[in-house]
Amino acid sequence: MKYIIRIILAIVLGLIGIGFYIKQTDIPEGRFYVGLGVVTLAFILMPLFIYHSYKDKDLTKYTYIVNPEKEDEEEKEDKNEDVKEKKEEE
Repeated sequence: MKYIIRIILAIVLGLIGIGFYIKQTDIPEGRFYVGLGVVTLAFILMPLFIYHSYKDKDLTKYTYIVNPEKEDEEEKEDKNEDVKEKKEEE
């Protein structure tokens, strides 16, 4: 995976470099190559890099875990308040 990412990075940098070079010679396809390089960078290389860097790591310490017991107690209190309000209305 590491080598695939490096190869794609070299291709992206090559596309962007070629695109800027061609753009300076007044050939309209230069913008196409720069755009293709940026799109490849954003939608192919970046997700592969993120997947590769976070693969096999424990991410539970970075996630927000809500206390389920506390939520259950709050829901019960809300239900009890609703029942009390209904009784008061009657």
